[in-house]
Amino acid sequence: MADRVYPAKPPAAPGAAPAFPATKAQLYGANRPAYRPQPQRKFRRSRRSCCCCLCFWITLIILSLLLLAAIAGAAVYVIYRPHRPDFTVSGIKISTLNVTSSSQLASNIAVNITARNPNKKIVFTYNPIDISVFSAADGGVSLGTAKVPAFVHGAKNTTVLKAAISGGQQLDDAAAKKLRGELKGKNGVALRIRADTKVKVKMGGLKTPKVAIRVVCSGIKATAPTGKSPTTGSVAGADCKVDLRVKIWKWTF
Repeated sequence: MADRVYPAKPPAAPGAAPAFPATKAQLYGANRPAYRPQPQRKFRRSRRSCCCCLCFWITLIILSLLLLAAIAGAAVYVIYRPHRPDFTVSGIKISTLNVTSSSQLASNIAVNITARNPNKKIVFTYNPIDISVFSAADGGVSLGTAKVPAFVHGAKNTTVLKAAISGGQQLDDAAAKKLRGELKGKNGVALRIRADTKVKVKMGGLKTPKVAIRVVCSGIKATAPTGKSPTTGSVAGADCKVDLRVKIWKWTF
């Protein structure tokens, strides 16, 4: 077999650098554009900084408003010294109170409630008041309801509320039996009086919205009349509790 003859490589030019094969980076990245950093991170940092600054100022404003409201509320409390109105049962007279054999209730009760405003600079304005009388036993029976006209309760003022309460409703057998047993007791029947209405409070130029108020008086003893003369109930142990929630800033009374 004849030997193959390869042509000889031309000699390199004098002073030229020797030729080396191209690397992979040169082959595959020759046309790739140069990397240039994007300014997105800097923009995100700037936006995050703005959000933090905004949250800080909002929090500071809210805290400042709360502080000012607390100072104003404290000033109002120091100036006016608000107190709830005071109620007492000053008298109760029973003209009729009995249950018929057919479980029909008949009642005629006169109630006097004394309302006192202990405040020097606060005025209470009451809506018409619903006054109800119940027997004080558990699951007490309603003996009647009356309505007292609206009135303005001035500072350091005492007002007597007079209600003529009557009832004639049909009772169920269980309620009629319970009430008959209470009326026959030696100590008389224990009564509970409840007054419900709405009130508006005025302190100087400040007026609150109307809020509900409930007065519950217990510890009243009464006996049913046996003849035409009415009987007078005992109010020596009467105790009235006032449920009133008037909130001015952080102060509640």
